[in-house]
Amino acid sequence: MPQANDLTPVFEFLPCRTPEAWIQAALADQRVMLIDHANCEKKAAATALSLMHQYTDNYALLNKMSRLAREELRHFEQVLKIMASRNIAYEAMSASRYAAGLRSEVRKRNPGKLIDTLLVGALIEARSCERFAALLPHLDAELSDFYGSLLKSEARHFKDYLALAKQVDTADEMVDRLEVLKAREAELVQSGDGEFRFHSGPPMATALAKKQNVRA
Repeated sequence: MPQANDLTPVFEFLPCRTPEAWIQAALADQRVMLIDHANCEKKAAATALSLMHQYTDNYALLNKMSRLAREELRHFEQVLKIMASRNIAYEAMSASRYAAGLRSEVRKRNPGKLIDTLLVGALIEARSCERFAALLPHLDAELSDFYGSLLKSEARHFKDYLALAKQVDTADEMVDRLEVLKAREAELVQSGDGEFRFHSGPPMATALAKKQNVRA
């Protein structure tokens, strides 16, 4: 399992840390956490495959995204296995506003579109890694071992996306674009969400109260 020092580049890249309220919400609803985690792994694989279809002349991107897609699908299978062992059914679930909010900042034309898309990928992978690390001390042994095993690959995915963006950035504009995207990411992570999801902000008090009343 990676040590804290190994994750320093991830933590330094992100604009903020995950709010404690999100961690508590995740621990309180691990069923939803696992279902949405599975969804996130599936979407990550789909994003990688989409990039491969769009940029067939980018050899470095094709190789990195091919490997990333395979790893994300393997993670998806691993989450499903854990869910099955806990009698948690996989089901459709609405997405949080996180990924869509980040992608709304992506420019429409290349090379800006590709640069922004890769930077968004780096942010999403870095945030996933940071959240796995934040949850580790609080989970049961099985989940803690599993999430710990994901840290290395998620950190590598973050680095791959960032490296690919640097290769595309011939106009030295990446720093400015990254600041825009980081500001949006911090807003999405820190502001309240109506529902808990793996990449949501902390659920608003009204949403949590409603869920507790339904369970009661």
